[in-house]
Amino acid sequence: MQLLRWILFPFTILYTLVIWVRNKLYDHRILKSRSFEIPTIVIGNLAVGGAGKSPLAQKLISYFQGRYKVATLSRGYGRKTKGFRYVQIADQASQVGDEPLQFKKNFPDVSISVDENRIKGIEILEKDHDLIILDDAYQHRKVKPRCSILLFEYQSLLQPIYLLPTGNFRDTFDQTRRADLVLITKCPADIPIENQKIIEDKIRKHNQKASVYYSKIGYKPIKPLNKGSEDKELSQIPKHILLLTGIANPRPLVEYLINAEIKSEHLKFPDHHQFDEFDYKVIRSRFEKMQSQHNDVIVLTTEKDAQRLSLDEIADIPFYYIPIDIHINQEEDFFRDLEKALQF
Repeated sequence: MQLLRWILFPFTILYTLVIWVRNKLYDHRILKSRSFEIPTIVIGNLAVGGAGKSPLAQKLISYFQGRYKVATLSRGYGRKTKGFRYVQIADQASQVGDEPLQFKKNFPDVSISVDENRIKGIEILEKDHDLIILDDAYQHRKVKPRCSILLFEYQSLLQPIYLLPTGNFRDTFDQTRRADLVLITKCPADIPIENQKIIEDKIRKHNQKASVYYSKIGYKPIKPLNKGSEDKELSQIPKHILLLTGIANPRPLVEYLINAEIKSEHLKFPDHHQFDEFDYKVIRSRFEKMQSQHNDVIVLTTEKDAQRLSLDEIADIPFYYIPIDIHINQEEDFFRDLEKALQF
């Protein structure tokens, strides 16, 4: 796979050139960006998926919802509908996307919306809200936000940076300069000083003003997808599980289970995978095989994947999901800098 990526390096050069030209057109205002009076926060990353945007969006919603009328706006990746739509708890992921549906279930009183046209979406939301959080919109340069938060996964900054298809970046690294805050995610418990220097040297080459913060993943008690079951601590689940993921980067969860001495068989699907009848047969077959070997077995998935699973298909399987959280070092300072950027 890595060899194929290097074989495709000429396409990386072409893609880099296209992205560079597009950014220059916006920089020189040949292509127009629009700002709004309502405070807007953009969350995004330069690489493909897996940086922790959704946990951060939820932390921002939780922080601001008590003081302001907050709305979120996402594209609704993977949905089969078009145009602006307010997300309802009874919606399916195919109608609104898995992450917006997750937000709505966790924050039922907050306006969660989707629209592939961010300008139109903001125009609708600004009439009745005080603050709009735009998820995964850093590359959407038609909107000029009040504040931009740029996320980088820790490991991605310790490796050479190449754009697709050779590397995992979808935008040129110099676009770091547009960020008001930079958040390094999925960090180890102790960050070596030399690694921190490598990371901050890369960022400061393009952005001298942004505050740089570090964060770690946290996992909450496991919740059941089946009715009648109860939440469980990790220590309460069987030592053999079937792990089901359809996310960009399941590695932190796999490592978390290993550290907890839980042995998992990993059934891995692509990010935002839409589960079909064949997938459910595979899941059931793998579960039954494990059950015959270990007797007490559960299936564990992520909260995002749980939005795309059919409860009817898994009703007789002990299915659980594990909510994710994000712990920001110097969190009070992070939110102080965020409010300063928003001019609150």
